[in-house]
Amino acid sequence: MNVLFVYAHPEPSSFTGALKDAGAAALRRAGHHVEISDLYAEKFDPVAGRHDFTSAADPERFHYQTEQALAHETNGFAPDLMREQRRFLNADLVVWLYPIWWGGMPAILKGWFDRVLAFGFAYADGRRFDSGFFPDKRGLLCLSTGGTQRRFSKGDAYGDIETVLWPAQRLMISYLGMQALQPFVAYAAPRVDADGRAAYLQQWCARLLQAAEQMTEAEAPPN
Repeated sequence: MNVLFVYAHPEPSSFTGALKDAGAAALRRAGHHVEISDLYAEKFDPVAGRHDFTSAADPERFHYQTEQALAHETNGFAPDLMREQRRFLNADLVVWLYPIWWGGMPAILKGWFDRVLAFGFAYADGRRFDSGFFPDKRGLLCLSTGGTQRRFSKGDAYGDIETVLWPAQRLMISYLGMQALQPFVAYAAPRVDADGRAAYLQQWCARLLQAAEQMTEAEAPPN
């Protein structure tokens, strides 16, 4: 099975980085192929603009979706977007790994969604949610937080984690027609001790392998 990690953290020694490394190693040991988009290391530009395209539908007025549609029809995306789109298309399982900042994902990752998952390529009129382009793909969020699990519960400071992650789960992953798996959340990662971090990594690897096994079984031909 092909797995894409889209990893967004500026510090390689971060716990998000540890989740990325441990998860990729576990999948590879199990025989799966893992490709990693390390957005900070690859200096991915999150800012959309005319530099996204090698041609222009309208050189006078910039309308992003119109330019995306033309680029999709003519293979007119910039090289970095072509690379990320190829990685995405090749993946059966896409895993987004990031810390929650200001209640959401880092800007570099939001920019990845904006630029890579373009109109025409990833969605179109009438091709969203249940009619989306990618019903055979699954998406999984892997998150680290500064706040405790209690803080991300109903009635507490930040609200329940399902509400916090609704934009990504519903309006990004499910929007594309993908099956949105239950997110993995490492709560209060900067505050847990070494044993707690080790437990998180073990749980994460088990979760990834389970997701991969379930997908492999679902794709296997009947006896």
